Amino acid sequence: MKNRVQLIGRVGQDPEVKNLEGGKKVTTITIATNDVYYKDNGDKVEQTEWHRVTAWGKTAEIIEKYVTKGKEIAIEGKLTHRSYDDKNGEKRYVTDIVVNEVLLLGK
Repeated sequence: MKNRVQLIGRVGQDPEVKNLEGGKKVTTITIATNDVYYKDNGDKVEQTEWHRVTAWGKTAEIIEKYVTKGKEIAIEGKLTHRSYDDKNGEKRYVTDIVVNEVLLLGK
């Protein structure tokens, strides 16, 4: 088995870029994916899922340079999970997709 995720969706906001020590970059975006299905009575249901996406190094630089809010992209990466304590001391859990490939789609 392999931890592998592939998504095609639209970017929810302009990339958030951080420059780390040593010149390394990390970029964070969200991607919306849509699913459409029909209930037994024929009603159409549209469902949007939001995915947090993180890219490092060269992939982060490509996203920073070419990706903007609303752009359709395809990504491939892996799921990662982490937790942290928020400002109120409550434990929060985050699932990220760490990207290793990005494909720019559309215009």
